[in-house]
Amino acid sequence: MEKTMVKIKVADYHSLPERAGQTVAVNGEEIVLFRLTNGEVKAVENHSPHRKGGTLTAALVSGPYIYCPVYDLKISLEDGKVQAPDKGEVKTYQIEVCDGDVYLII
Repeated sequence: MEKTMVKIKVADYHSLPERAGQTVAVNGEEIVLFRLTNGEVKAVENHSPHRKGGTLTAALVSGPYIYCPVYDLKISLEDGKVQAPDKGEVKTYQIEVCDGDVYLII
């Protein structure tokens, strides 16, 4: 059985701050949107992969990476993987920007 993909509008592109996180709730999950300096929008779950947890809304953005604000883990916005020597991973989400609207594809 093929799974149907659903587009959910989660934000207005121009309301997203550049290089800062904005949290949205979708189907009971907290997701953080990041608008990069190249104009791309990336999305990850709002939960640090560190064993003690925490949120990523206040993560520092550097290119295609974010840095966990509490534990300083370097996390790829492309695949959600924590960079070595640290370990861990966050869930990433597919995003589409169309006519100034930001959609989460689930």
